[in-house]
Amino acid sequence: MKCFLITMALCLPFFVYSQYKLPAVKTTAFKKDTVSIVKYSAVSDGITLNTKAFSSAIDELSKKGGGVVLVPAGFWYTGPIRLKSNINLYLAAGALILFTSDKDQYPLVKANWEGQPQMRCQSPVSAEDQTNIAITGKGIIDANGDAWRSVKKDKLNETQWKKLLGSGGVLSEDKKTWFPSEKYAKGNSIKDPGLLKPERDAAYYESVKDFFRPNMLVFTNCKRVLLEGVTFQNSPAWCLHPLLCEDLIVRNISVKNPWYAQNGDGIDLESCRNVIIESSVFDVGDDGLCMKSGRDEEGRKRGRATENVTIRNCTVYAAHGGFVIGSEMSGGCRNINVTNCSFIGTDIGLRFKTTRGRGGVVENIYINNIWMKNIVGEAILFDMYYMAKDPIPLAGEKRELPAVEFKPVDETTPVFRNFQISNVYCNGAAKAIFMRGIPEMHVKDITMQNMLLQADKGIDIQESSNITLKNVKIFSKETSPVADIIQSENITIDGLGYPKNSELLIRISGDRSKEIKLLNTDTGNTKNKALFELGATEKALLIK
Repeated sequence: MKCFLITMALCLPFFVYSQYKLPAVKTTAFKKDTVSIVKYSAVSDGITLNTKAFSSAIDELSKKGGGVVLVPAGFWYTGPIRLKSNINLYLAAGALILFTSDKDQYPLVKANWEGQPQMRCQSPVSAEDQTNIAITGKGIIDANGDAWRSVKKDKLNETQWKKLLGSGGVLSEDKKTWFPSEKYAKGNSIKDPGLLKPERDAAYYESVKDFFRPNMLVFTNCKRVLLEGVTFQNSPAWCLHPLLCEDLIVRNISVKNPWYAQNGDGIDLESCRNVIIESSVFDVGDDGLCMKSGRDEEGRKRGRATENVTIRNCTVYAAHGGFVIGSEMSGGCRNINVTNCSFIGTDIGLRFKTTRGRGGVVENIYINNIWMKNIVGEAILFDMYYMAKDPIPLAGEKRELPAVEFKPVDETTPVFRNFQISNVYCNGAAKAIFMRGIPEMHVKDITMQNMLLQADKGIDIQESSNITLKNVKIFSKETSPVADIIQSENITIDGLGYPKNSELLIRISGDRSKEIKLLNTDTGNTKNKALFELGATEKALLIK
C-alpha cells in the first residue's frame, strides 16, 4: 500500500499556492568577544552547581557590549540561567547543561501560563525585555523535567509504572495518576491554583509550589532572537515558549520530551510576530509546532496576534498535533506559511482547535507540501469544541458529542477562516478530514487541494461553510459514507477519488445543509450515490 500511495502521488498534478508575502525577519549579530564559563569557576562534573558561573559570565560580558558565552564540552549542572542583551550562549559539541531538580533553586515568579497571568516557578532559561540574544551550538540542554511532571498510569506499561511508584511521590485518589510530591497533589486538587488573586498570599503559593511546573525556555518581549543547532529536552512543561517576541529565528534544533509528558509541547509561539522556524525536529509529549495568542478575556485584552510566521522543512514525530493553532488563540493568528513538513506518528497531523469563550480570529493560513505517516487520529482537523483533553481517548474513557445549540455572536466567538491547504499526502490515519464548527460561527472559507489520504474513515464536515475540496483522493476502509456532511452549506467537492465498490459516496444530514456540489467525480464506483437524513433533501445536492 505504501508503494501504491507513492505511485499515486507521483501521478497527481502538483499545485502551488502563492503564499502570503511576509516581512523580512531581522537577524542577530554579536561581537566576537568570547568568554568561557570556566573562567568564572564553572566545574564540569555533573554535581557542582554552576548557577553563579553562568550568571557572572553573562552579566559581565553584557555590560561590555556583549559577545559569546562559551559552554565547553562537559557536564554542566546548574540552576536557572537568564540571558541578557547581545549575548550568544554557545554550547560546544559535547556540552550538556543539566538543570537541577532542587525546586528551591526556582523561585516563584509572576508569569504566564496558557495565556493567563499566573504564578509559576522560574524557568530554567529565561529572558525578559532583551534584544539580540541567542542560544546556539551543538550541545544539549536538559531541564530535568521528570522531577516536576505528573504521569498518568495509562501512558506507561506495568514495569514502567512500578518503577515510577518505587521512586516516591503520591497517587491520586483513583490511583490512576502519579504526582511527584504532596505539594503537587494539593495544587492539582485546586481550581486554577496559580491564578493571581488578592486573597492568596505567599504562604499559599508556597504550599502548592511544586504544581507550578516551569516552561523550559521563556523569552518574554524580546527582539531579534536566534535558537540554532542545540537540542532542548526533558522540559517540565512546554519546552520553548517565546511570548510577545519579534524577529525570532529557530533553525536546525531538536526538541525532545517523553511522549507521556503532560503539556510537553515542543514550541509555543504566543503573540509573536515575524518568525521563521526551519529544518528542526520535534518529538514531544503534546503539540509539536503550536501557535497561540492568549486565552479568553486576557488574550483579547492583550490583543496581540501571532502573525507573519514561516515554518518550513520541519519534522514532528510523537506529538498531539504536528502543526497546531490553538486552543489559546484569543488574540488571533494570521499570515502563517507552512511548507515541506513531515508528521510521523503524531496523534493529529494538522490540528486547529478552539472553543466558545475564546474569541479571536485565525485567518490567512497557507499550508503546502505536508507528508504524514501513521497518524493516530485525524490527518486534518478543525474543531471548535475543544475539550482540553488528549486528542485520543485513553482506555475506558467515554466522550459524548457536544449539544447542538445556537448562541449569540460576540467577542467571545472564535473564528476560523481563509485557510489554503495543498499537496498533502497521508499514509495511515483514523480519519482523513474532520471539520466541526459551531452553529453560530461555521468553519469557513477553506480550500483543500491535491491530497491523497489513506485512512480508516473518510471526510466528516459539520457546521461549515464555503469549503472547497479539489482533487482529493480518499482511500478509506469504511465507505458508508466516504463523505459525511452535516448542517453545512456551499460545499464543493471537485474531482473526488474514492475506493471502488464503495457502499455510499455521500451522506447529507440536517435541514440547514444546502448548496452542496459534487463535480467531476465518477459516481459509477459506488453502490449508492447519496443519502439524505435528518431534514436534508435532494435539493441540497448537485451532481455534475
